[in-house]
Amino acid sequence: MLTLTFLVKTLIDLYVMVLLLRIWMQWSRCDFYNPLAQFVVKITQPIIKPLRRIIPAIGPIDTASLLLAFVLTTLKYPLLLLIQVGVFSVDPTNLLVGLLSLIKSAGYLVFWVIIIRSLMSWISQGRGPMDQVLLQLTEPLMSPIRRILPAMGGIDFSAMIVILVLYALNFLGMDLFPGLWYLL
Repeated sequence: MLTLTFLVKTLIDLYVMVLLLRIWMQWSRCDFYNPLAQFVVKITQPIIKPLRRIIPAIGPIDTASLLLAFVLTTLKYPLLLLIQVGVFSVDPTNLLVGLLSLIKSAGYLVFWVIIIRSLMSWISQGRGPMDQVLLQLTEPLMSPIRRILPAMGGIDFSAMIVILVLYALNFLGMDLFPGLWYLL
């Protein structure tokens, strides 16, 4: 049962992150002809395309992808409970758990995209096709910090500041929802 629980949780979490990445890429107007963007679109398009006929986008936000991500995070814990205990629980608190899980997944996604961008800046130095997408995704978060805190000695601390803010928000989630936040 632990293997099945791990697989279900991991697959749902990964797909939710890809959906959130799609939303983030559309919001930041990334180049969708980039190989990374094409992968994200191809892996999410079979489910999002029919949903878009029913649920239109609201401005730059892809509401179909957001709704699917919310539904998946809301159903994740009842599914895991069904696998582990054999009981499917339909409870209104699942909506809160789904929302908190979606927020935490978005924070993890931002964290990992900034880490990957920082590592890629050392390796490829802006020449790879993925570098442009990572720059388009993270620059709206990092440029306001760069205006306040300029580079010191050629070192850009804006990524570190964004990560510290994400850590602070994570600890705030732990304080506000002590037992629940760890389960997400």
